Amino acid sequence: MARKDSLQNLRAILVKRRDALRSALAGDLSLLKELRSESPGDVIDAAYDSAQDEISSQLAEVESRELANIENALERMKAGTYGQCEVCSGRIPMARLNALPYATMCIECQRDLERTGSAGSGRRGGVEQESGEESVTGELEL
Repeated sequence: MARKDSLQNLRAILVKRRDALRSALAGDLSLLKELRSESPGDVIDAAYDSAQDEISSQLAEVESRELANIENALERMKAGTYGQCEVCSGRIPMARLNALPYATMCIECQRDLERTGSAGSGRRGGVEQESGEESVTGELEL
């Protein structure tokens, strides 16, 4: 299958996941509001409800971050930059995009980021480290 066809399939997957996350988040928020309006029976019920609210809130936060990543990927598709590493401008391999459809970096740049805290050090378009100071290639050094 050609890269273009694969990208179209990924777009369909991203749109479905986005819609599912939007529905889930809308449902979670309305459910939390309903639960808060009910008065708890006793202290144990209140503690249980509080723990459930915390878990639901954390799940909603994770889902919200994923939704933002998906929307960003869909915007990059519209702009024609989807599948291009934001650090080195190289192509992100289809295997990576199939595993993580909203990936914004190639594996090498992602590893650099996780290992050193700065992506693409020494690579074109990336962040270079000179004498302990970071500077973005092609931009004014601070």
